[in-house]
Amino acid sequence: MNYQNERHSMNSVCTFAPFLIRFSLRILLLVGSLGTALPVLAQLPPHLPFHLTQAGWQESGVANEDLLRVIEATCRVMAAQQDASGAIIDPYLKREHQYATPYFAFAVGVLLDAGAGNELKEAGILAMEHSTLNFSNGTKSIPDEHGEFFISPLTHALELYEDHVDNARHDRWTQRMKTPLSAVMQNFDGRINNWRTYAMKGEWSRAGKGLREKAGATKFIEKAWKEYSQRIRIVNDRYNLYQDWSSDPQSLAVEAVGRGNLLALAMEGYDGPSSGEILSAVKNGTHTSLFLQAPDGQAPPNGRTDNHIFNDVLYQLAFDVLAEDAWKQGNHYLAGQYRRAANLAFRSILRWQRTADPWAGSFFITKNWFEPGDRIGYQPASQWGNYSGAIVQHLAEAYLSRKSAIPEKPAPAELGGYAFEIDDRFGAFFANAGGFQVMVNLRGASVPKYGLSWTPLGTVRMIREGWDGRLGPADGEHELKRGNTVDLVTGSGDRVDRYRPQSGISFGPEWMENEHWVRIADLPANYQGEAEIHFVHPLLVRFTIHYSYVTGRGGPFFSQEFILTPDMLVTRLKSAQDIPFGLTVPLLENDGRPLSTQITNEMAHTGYTDQGDRQYFIALNEQVRIDTGATAIQSTYGWLQPVRFETSEPSTDLLVYPRKSGELEATALRRGFRWTGGGFETPLASVGASHYIGEKLAGGEGKSLDLDGDGESEVVFDKSCLFVLQMENGLVQAVETDREVDLEYRGKTYKLSAYQPLQINHRLQE
Repeated sequence: MNYQNERHSMNSVCTFAPFLIRFSLRILLLVGSLGTALPVLAQLPPHLPFHLTQAGWQESGVANEDLLRVIEATCRVMAAQQDASGAIIDPYLKREHQYATPYFAFAVGVLLDAGAGNELKEAGILAMEHSTLNFSNGTKSIPDEHGEFFISPLTHALELYEDHVDNARHDRWTQRMKTPLSAVMQNFDGRINNWRTYAMKGEWSRAGKGLREKAGATKFIEKAWKEYSQRIRIVNDRYNLYQDWSSDPQSLAVEAVGRGNLLALAMEGYDGPSSGEILSAVKNGTHTSLFLQAPDGQAPPNGRTDNHIFNDVLYQLAFDVLAEDAWKQGNHYLAGQYRRAANLAFRSILRWQRTADPWAGSFFITKNWFEPGDRIGYQPASQWGNYSGAIVQHLAEAYLSRKSAIPEKPAPAELGGYAFEIDDRFGAFFANAGGFQVMVNLRGASVPKYGLSWTPLGTVRMIREGWDGRLGPADGEHELKRGNTVDLVTGSGDRVDRYRPQSGISFGPEWMENEHWVRIADLPANYQGEAEIHFVHPLLVRFTIHYSYVTGRGGPFFSQEFILTPDMLVTRLKSAQDIPFGLTVPLLENDGRPLSTQITNEMAHTGYTDQGDRQYFIALNEQVRIDTGATAIQSTYGWLQPVRFETSEPSTDLLVYPRKSGELEATALRRGFRWTGGGFETPLASVGASHYIGEKLAGGEGKSLDLDGDGESEVVFDKSCLFVLQMENGLVQAVETDREVDLEYRGKTYKLSAYQPLQINHRLQE
C-alpha cells in the first residue's frame, strides 16, 4: 500500500505537540487563471495524517448499483404522486412544490441512461414536458418561483432523454431551455445567498450545452462571484466553508448547498477569470468537511435545515466528485478517503428509508421516524416533494460522477487525530480520537430563524465509528417559547436578563439560579464556550470547554474537561463558584419509535434494543444523585429526557460509553474504572497524560511505552515522537510515527519514516 501519496499540495502536514493550545496554519495558494496569479488565503484543519486503524478495517461494500436501487425506490413513490400534467404533487401540501418535478425528471433520466427504471420512463418524460413548459413560460409559471433550481437538472436531462423521445419533442424541450435567465429568476438582484449559486451552476451548464452564449454566462458568474457576495462568503471563511448568512450561528447544513453548487460549477470546467480561485476554495472547503463528518457518515448539524436527510446526500455528492478528481490527479490515497467518506454518507441515510407502504423505499425528510405531516424539525421550505426530490437529484448526480473503481481508504472521521474550531461565524468545535467524534457548539442561536432556535449551546454530538450515532446526545434543542419567562435582576432592581429556564437541552452544565435550575442551552444570548486544546493524538485528545457569560448578566463560570479515546469519553465539570450545579444528559427516549431507556443509581442509558448498540452515561463520583424530574423536550431527533447528574464532590465526573453490541458490559466497565495520576484505567484501556493503551490499538507521545504494565517498556524509540501501534494478542503488528525514528522492539531494530506504517513480521523475529 502506498501511504506516501498524500495531498501535500493542498494539505501540508500539521503536527501537534502537547504544549500547543491552539494551532493554525495559513498557506498562500497561488492559482493560475488565464495567466493571472490570484492569491487565495486558505486555512486548513490541523490534523495528524496517520493511517493505522484497528486491525480488521473493511471497505463498506457500497456499489454504484446500490445508489440506483435507492434512487429507483424513491422515484417509484414520487411517481405515484404525479398528476395528469406531469407535476409531482406534494401529498401533504396537495400541490406541486418548488423543484420536485424537474428533480424527479432528472433522476429518472439517470435511471434510464443506466438501463434501469424502465417502468418510470413515461412518468419521467411527462415530468420533463411539464417542467420545461413551466420554465419557458417564466418565473410566474414555475412553482414557488424557483427557476434557478430548474436550470441545471433540466439542462443535463436533455441528453439523458435523447434516446427515449422523438426528435420533435426533444427539439421542443431544447428550445424551451434557452429561455433567458432574466425571465426565470425571480428577484434577480435580491437572491444573493446560496440561491445565486444555483443560477451560477445552471448558467454554466447551459453554456456548455449550447443553450446560451458562453460570454454571457461568464459575465453573470463573475459578477455573482465578485459583486454579489459569493466570493467573500467562502474565500473569507477560515476553512473555505460557505457562509450562507441566513442563520446566527451560520448554518452548517446550508453550507454544503452553496459549496456544492460552486464545486459543480468548477468541476464542469468553468474557465472564467475567477475559475482558479473558485476551484481552490471549494476543494479546500470540501477537504475541511471530511473532518466535520461524523464517523457514522452524518453531516454536521446546526443552523436552519439541519438534520435533514439530504444534508448527508450533499456531503456524499461532494466527496464522490472529489474522489474522482483526486484519482485523476494521481492522488490515490486521498481519492480512497473521499470515496470512503462518500460511502459512509450514503450508508448513513439508509436508516431513514421508510419501510411501510405506500411510502416504502422513500425517505423521511428529517432524521426521525415521526409522521412527516407533524413536521418535526422542519423549516418552512421543508416539504415532502422538494426534499424527496433533492435526495434523488443529488444521489443521481453522485451516481453519474462515479466513473472509477476507487479502493476505499480510512476516512479522517474514522482515524481521528484532530481538534479544532471552525470559523467564528459557525462557532463549533470538533474533536476526534480513533473514530470517536465530539462536537461542541461554542455559541447558541440567540437570533431566531423562522421562529426556531436551530443551534443549542453545548455539546451536541458524541458518535463512535461503527456505532449507531442516533443514540446521542442527539443534537440537543432549544425551544424559544417553552416554560415561563424569568427576570434576572440586580440588588437595585435593574433587569439584566429575561430568559426561560429549562427551555433548552444539550450535554453541558446546569446550575441553581434564584431557586430554579438553568441549563447552558437556555442562555445562548448570554453565554458562550471557549475551547482550550491540551493534547492531540490519533488515539487520545484532551481539551476543555470553558463556559462564561459574555454580557453583563453575571453568573457562574464552568470548565468542562474532556478525555476522548476510541472507546469512551471521560468528562469532568467544575465551577469556580460555590453553587449547586450538575451535568445535563439528553437521553433519547422516542424518535417516532420508543427506545429502551433505563436510569439507575449510577447510570442512564438508551438504545433501540437491549441487545444492540447502546449509549451509556455513567457516574464516576462516589456520591451521586441522578435527577429525572424535568420535562422532556422534542428535538429534530426525537424526545430528549433531561437527566441531571449531581454530586457534593468538587466536580461532576461522567463516563460516556457508546457500547457496541457484544462489547464489555457497562457495569463491568464501571467496576473496573479507577483514576490514575495522569488519567484512568478500565478493563478496556489504560489512559495516561499522553498515552492510550487498548486491546487493538496503542500509542502516545514519547520515547517508550510499557504495554503490559510490568514496569518495563516493550516499545522504545531513539527519540521522542508521536506514534500509533496496531496490536493483536498483545503483540505489535504495525507501527507508525510522525517522524523518522529507530524502533527497538523484541530485540530487533526497525527504521521508520514519517507517517509510513511499518508491518512487523513476527515469523522473521522467531
